[in-house]
Amino acid sequence: MNRRQCLALGLAWPWWFDARGVPNRAALTFPRDLGSHPEYAIEWWYLTGQLLAGPRRFGFQLTFFRSRVPQTQGMRSAFAAKQLIFAHAAVTDVAGLRHLHDQRIGRASGETALDLARASTSDTDVQLTNWRLLREGSTYLAQASGSGFSFQLALRETQARLLQGDQGWSRKGPGAAQASHYYSLPQLSASGQLQLAGDPLKVQGQAWLDHEWCQSLMPPNAVGWDWIGMNLTDGSALTAFRLRTSTGESLWAGGSFRAAGQSSPEVFEPEAVVFTAGRTWKSPASGSTYPVEWFVFVTHADRGNSPGPKRYRVRAVIDHQELDSRASTGAIYWEGLSELLNDHGQVIGQGYLEMTGYSSPLRL
Repeated sequence: MNRRQCLALGLAWPWWFDARGVPNRAALTFPRDLGSHPEYAIEWWYLTGQLLAGPRRFGFQLTFFRSRVPQTQGMRSAFAAKQLIFAHAAVTDVAGLRHLHDQRIGRASGETALDLARASTSDTDVQLTNWRLLREGSTYLAQASGSGFSFQLALRETQARLLQGDQGWSRKGPGAAQASHYYSLPQLSASGQLQLAGDPLKVQGQAWLDHEWCQSLMPPNAVGWDWIGMNLTDGSALTAFRLRTSTGESLWAGGSFRAAGQSSPEVFEPEAVVFTAGRTWKSPASGSTYPVEWFVFVTHADRGNSPGPKRYRVRAVIDHQELDSRASTGAIYWEGLSELLNDHGQVIGQGYLEMTGYSSPLRL
């Protein structure tokens, strides 16, 4: 399979689902489930965070997507693209008001010597050319280079894995199949080097890693989602998301809150999470309009952590954090460094906001 054919499949990747013979839900076991799950239709490792170099502030993203190609599973050729790996990397320069990003695509046939990409099934080790995410004990190593930027980071675990949803089974809609296996690693301690236009900077900060895999995810009338993953300054972790229709109506919502020092999270029911858009920004590149400010209302249960409704404000640090990935996964979406504020206007955390389906419907 040549690069043109590989790219053609890549642009069609949301339609590849083939659930035959694969169990929908399985109990998570580690370290096995830190690795790839090639029998499932789609999978991703999503690493985001904030980096500081003295007074300078940056956001970074490194994402690997794996998609199973059902049409090639019976092929014997070592060149058959049994899996495709896509990768996105980005850096936000807050002071410079710049957002730099790049993308990659490669096939994974299972023949390591021939593959441009690979994803280990035994532990976290995903690689596409010289982009890589690798776990070594309690530390993750991440590296990527793009047009005008590169980074090499070590990300150390400071907290236990956070199993999202029901022990790692996260519902994404009313249908039983609309769900994913999903765990997070919030409050990662980050250090390493960031380069912008060849200028090396020693950086440190905090990061967040999501790992999800599934057979089917979105309800048929959903066009996209809004999601936040926030590291709070007190050590807590907040996840909130919603799936929405073309008119902006919420179809499903969820998330979790884990207070510092707790081993298990409070899991939000769909009715406990409400997203209300604030200020918007129109991309001059795509013409898409995104809310770059959100008010997220969450009703906390009584677990000794201030039960009842809370209003969080999510504010993008800069507006222009749109990624055009039409040369790989086929989508235009917004993903960027943002601040979390409480109802008194105080910054209580930072993390990433992701918004999909604003340019065109996302099909998963």
